[in-house]
Amino acid sequence: MNSKARITSIGTYVPDKKMTNADLEKLVDTNNEWIVQRTGMKERSITEPNEFASTLAFKAVENLKEAYNKSLQDVDFIIVSTTTPDYVFPSVACQIQDYFQIPQTGAIDLNATCAGFTYALHVANGLITSGLHKKILVVATETLSKATDYQDRSTCILFGDGAAAVLVEYDEENPSFIAHHVGTNGEGGMHVYRANFSETMFGKELSKSGKMVQNGREVYKWVARTLPVGIEQLLKNAQISLNEVNWFIPHSANLRMIETVCEKTGISLNQTLTSMEYMGNTSSVSIPLALHLGLKEGKVKEGDTLLLYGFGGGLTHCGLIVKWDPK
Repeated sequence: MNSKARITSIGTYVPDKKMTNADLEKLVDTNNEWIVQRTGMKERSITEPNEFASTLAFKAVENLKEAYNKSLQDVDFIIVSTTTPDYVFPSVACQIQDYFQIPQTGAIDLNATCAGFTYALHVANGLITSGLHKKILVVATETLSKATDYQDRSTCILFGDGAAAVLVEYDEENPSFIAHHVGTNGEGGMHVYRANFSETMFGKELSKSGKMVQNGREVYKWVARTLPVGIEQLLKNAQISLNEVNWFIPHSANLRMIETVCEKTGISLNQTLTSMEYMGNTSSVSIPLALHLGLKEGKVKEGDTLLLYGFGGGLTHCGLIVKWDPK
């Protein structure tokens, strides 16, 4: 089915408070050189105690409105990707509806962890292309610092907070969405999780800390196996070659992981956009943050073909090929 949806605008926000590698050196046994070598990260943005996923989302949406002079009054659906909502319920999407006083809209939160933004875009494209909706606000917002164990040096060096928003609108003549590829490996759920009511998974006891737990080696191996195959299938679905892609924008998990994917696929690091260096791993927010950085730096141009690929806990992944043409 040919898409009838176009991405028409983008906005982002990260908190003012920063956590540098030097700050982390005071918390755990680590050092700047080790962190940069393993992750490519130098600092990350961290929320204050009174800042939450909704707080960041409001500011990202406001940034979008101001930058593109967009009205939200005719938004008829809101999709929010988050694993760190203010509340179990009500949803962040409902809070956005109230904050911006959007008069007639559906509102849902979606949890696909670090693949959440690409999944949310995929769902928005489907809802618009099917004719069910005309204008969808897609938001990714995460306060991962609130779910990080700052005594675990393997994970606390990674995560940061932030939010991003895009509008997806009906446009039969100039759609953004070219192709998609999705996949899931639920048996790998144990490799990265944050427990809730259940204390076991697959008969194995879980951490009861309420913080994120990750087996970095297993996640790395899964990504190294899965993404090259997924990217190949995505290009095949789009009926284009890698040479026709202007920018690769993967989830900014860590630099080592992305280097491996690039090496296995033949994608140049110079053709790859990330947001991890000064924002850390922001889960589902990392892809739109990297895209917005690319726009601000003059790298991404109107008409460019982008390969977006989200992957994370579940384990699940979603890749999209889209045309960047917001006007």
